[in-house]
Amino acid sequence: MTTKRSPGTADRILDVAERLVQVRGFNAFSYADVSKAVGIQKASLHHHFATKTDLGVALVERYRHAFLAALAAIEDDAGGALERLERYADLYRTVLRKRRMCMCGMLAADVATLPEPMRSSVAAFFAENVAWLSRVLAEGKKRGELRFAGPPAAMAGFVVSSLEGAMLVARGSGDPGHLDEAARLILSSLRGVGARTRRA
Repeated sequence: MTTKRSPGTADRILDVAERLVQVRGFNAFSYADVSKAVGIQKASLHHHFATKTDLGVALVERYRHAFLAALAAIEDDAGGALERLERYADLYRTVLRKRRMCMCGMLAADVATLPEPMRSSVAAFFAENVAWLSRVLAEGKKRGELRFAGPPAAMAGFVVSSLEGAMLVARGSGDPGHLDEAARLILSSLRGVGARTRRA
């Protein structure tokens, strides 16, 4: 269980650890890496997060909450379903522009070696994304903004896996255009006759 900690130091630890996971993966950094980057002793790091599992669970929970907040903001600000999907793809583009990967995507690559609480939280992240996209897709299809075959949940899973996979290809090839092209193709294939483009 995570010990009581001061918000300032804890947030800095989480910021550094999140970057390390997004760049290296969970198994490729140590507490020594984090303590050096934050500028604290390892003993102090253990005071805030007693184990790496505690740190990992806190990381995924924070990332999930931030992503859900971003999805809520899209629903508040975006117009139709197509615009919501465009904004959703932008979340991935923004991460890649920072030369990082989706943190839960990186963790999924390590899932066989992750502690169970982290595995469960990573799975919940993807389930939350699929559920949100399913609602957007279902509403868009009903209104004639989107068109696709099969159930919305299946298409939602395809969208998530396509964007996550495109990020990996973009990172491996050094060409961020792979993600842009994947997003363009997805949105183009989903566009219905009554779709509206993104607001200027």
